[in-house]
Amino acid sequence: MGKSGDIAVADISYMSTRRFLTDVKMAKIKASSKKQQKRGVDFKKIKRKLGRKLPPPKNATNTEIKSKAIIIPEQSVASDKMSLGVSKKGLTLKELLQRTYHRNAKVRKDALMGMKDLFLMYPEELKLNPHEVIQILCGRFGDEDKMVRETLYQLLKSVIFPTCNEDMPFIYLMMGYIFVAMANLAIEVRLMAFKFFYLIVQYYPAAFSLHGEKVLQNYADILRKNQFCLEDKGRLKNVLVGLLRCLSLLPSKKVEVDTFKKEVPRRVLHAYEPTRPTDFADISVIISKLKDLFPVLVNCFQDLIPLIHSTPQLDAQTFDFLHNILQSINLIVRFFVYETEKGYSESYASMSDQGISLVLLKKFLGVFPFNAVHSEKDDDRYFSLNVVIAEIFLHLDEWIRPPAELLEKFLAFMEHALLEKIHDETRSGREKQMLTLVHFMPKLVAQVIGDWKSRLLQAFTKTFLDCKPESSVKLACLAAIEEMLFSRKGMWQPDGYDPEVVGPLITWIRELPVLLILLGDMHPSSSEAVLQLLLDLGRFATTGSFLAKEYDELQKSLQEFYCTYQEGDKCYGPFTRLPLDCQKLSIYSLAYFSHLDSPLLTSVTLCCLRPDLDEYVLFLIIEHLHSIFRRGKIEIQDHLSFFVTLVIRFNVFPENIRSAIEEGTKFSNRGTFKKLIGVVFSCLEQTGDASLVLFLLEREILKQILLKPPLDNACAMLRILVRLDSKPTRLSEQSIINLSNFIPGYLIDVVHLEDSSLTVGERRRIQYALEQLKTVRSSLDQEMQRAKQICYLSLLHYKFAMA
Repeated sequence: MGKSGDIAVADISYMSTRRFLTDVKMAKIKASSKKQQKRGVDFKKIKRKLGRKLPPPKNATNTEIKSKAIIIPEQSVASDKMSLGVSKKGLTLKELLQRTYHRNAKVRKDALMGMKDLFLMYPEELKLNPHEVIQILCGRFGDEDKMVRETLYQLLKSVIFPTCNEDMPFIYLMMGYIFVAMANLAIEVRLMAFKFFYLIVQYYPAAFSLHGEKVLQNYADILRKNQFCLEDKGRLKNVLVGLLRCLSLLPSKKVEVDTFKKEVPRRVLHAYEPTRPTDFADISVIISKLKDLFPVLVNCFQDLIPLIHSTPQLDAQTFDFLHNILQSINLIVRFFVYETEKGYSESYASMSDQGISLVLLKKFLGVFPFNAVHSEKDDDRYFSLNVVIAEIFLHLDEWIRPPAELLEKFLAFMEHALLEKIHDETRSGREKQMLTLVHFMPKLVAQVIGDWKSRLLQAFTKTFLDCKPESSVKLACLAAIEEMLFSRKGMWQPDGYDPEVVGPLITWIRELPVLLILLGDMHPSSSEAVLQLLLDLGRFATTGSFLAKEYDELQKSLQEFYCTYQEGDKCYGPFTRLPLDCQKLSIYSLAYFSHLDSPLLTSVTLCCLRPDLDEYVLFLIIEHLHSIFRRGKIEIQDHLSFFVTLVIRFNVFPENIRSAIEEGTKFSNRGTFKKLIGVVFSCLEQTGDASLVLFLLEREILKQILLKPPLDNACAMLRILVRLDSKPTRLSEQSIINLSNFIPGYLIDVVHLEDSSLTVGERRRIQYALEQLKTVRSSLDQEMQRAKQICYLSLLHYKFAMA
């Protein structure tokens, strides 16, 4: 029982163990089968045994196909680009233009930058395809990405527009895209559209004249939102700058000087005025749009006034915004004034008391003038704003009648500005502002009466004296003086003058010669303005008048302008170094002195003797002085002395023609000297009777001849004697004796001079005459000797007459 029970137990344990192992094995099989099913094997991999492969049978067919690649270079993309310009990234213009429409903003931006590189390296690409390039780029004016718009702006500014600088036929195309961008819902796109338009107008001003109505309408729309103006002054900068550019293209009033047309000072005075190259097809439409735009600008300015008073300092952004608005208003007013004076009825209605003038009177009266209380920098900014407001009202003075209190404000501001600000004319654009104030001085002086006239003239005189000689303010002052004196409404009239003008007028006249000396030859435009004013002063000075007396007093001061002697040396003034136009003005002004004094005539004569003086100027001086003499304004002795000095002191070079030819000297003034002698002969013949002229010149000529001048000058003096003398001779006995002592030495010098111009026959005749003269002097007595000398002089007369 015991054994059987043990066996049974052992069998049970064995069977359970076996069953357990079987279950584990089946579980592994099931798990592996599941994993294989998860692989999803389509084809069963056949395992090959390792070893050598059997060689193919000998009768096996080779089924491999062998072929060569066919390469066609003409169809290669790389070869297509070899004949075209490509960017740094290897893209052609066509590919770059296609990428400007890409949906990725970075790709569009890179395409524009690639076009810039391409056009800089291959400018002909742009010149050959301008229409296609402009048309595609214009489509990016309203691009939603800011960087793409800025990149396009730089591309147009630096490459496209400078290259296509002629009037392009794409203005209508570009403006169409510009107007679409100006109407975009995104404010950033709208503002950038105005920036694009400003760039277009800079290169193609006709864009405004062709589309003025729509342009002004868009400007009015963008500025009409007052709150937007207050919050985004910096963003509106490009809008106002573009508006200023457009308004500057409108025609406006120019200054008129009735007495003369002086282009140089007028050009400098109005240097701040832009060019107006175009006309507008329908000016009535422009006037209507400007009438709508004007109150918008005034409201923008008015809304910023509280901000100015509430802030401790006027920041640069607010100042620029205010200044641009005021400049825009000023340009509109000037345009209306211009059209009104032309007789345009719509413009006149705008300038009436119910139009622009009334609006300005109500809006600006309470704020003028702005006063700075914090810093010098603020003072400059407020002064600039005050100048623009003053200019606006000075343009409107014929259409508004401001109250006495307001007029006092303007006159006080003008006086203070002229007295206090001139010392700072070179700081912060102060010189340009002073130009504006000086320009209106003639108008103010003609209108005001009483104490204000003298006060304004004193302030103007101080400005004229204190500003720098070469500054544009000085030029503006000269133009204002001319207009104040000689215009139709000027202070100086032929039948009398205003007593209040006498003091300032004397100061102005006496300052002119000093100013000429200070200017020298470094500022010819300023010198020309001074000389033109001097000429007009002489023209309008009637004989015996106060103005003529003051003009005569200038002779002493003008000597330094021509030439003076300092310690025995000649000191030439600016006259000989100035341009021809200045020299002609100074020569013409000599005719208006009531009497030309000897010192000034001497200074002019010294200028004539300068070797580098232009031949035309030399003969112009001689002709003009002779004309002055014939009018009785030069003494005959001074006039004849002028001719003798010219002939005896003229420096002829080179002295020896043969040596000059051997040395290769190209420059010679012998031809000028020969012409000079001919002109002198002509003037002496016109002076009066030849015997009287000889009588006046004989002693001086003999005196100069005995000083043994150079041969050319001595020959010229002898020719003058021969030309004025007659048969029988009118020379005195002493003169003949002096000539008999001088001529032998002179002839010897001529014979020994290696002058290639003398022929062999002339030399023999001169030598024979010399021998005959020696024989006569040794064999005959004094009376016979004198007779022979007369005969000899007749021979010389023939000689020099032939010369």
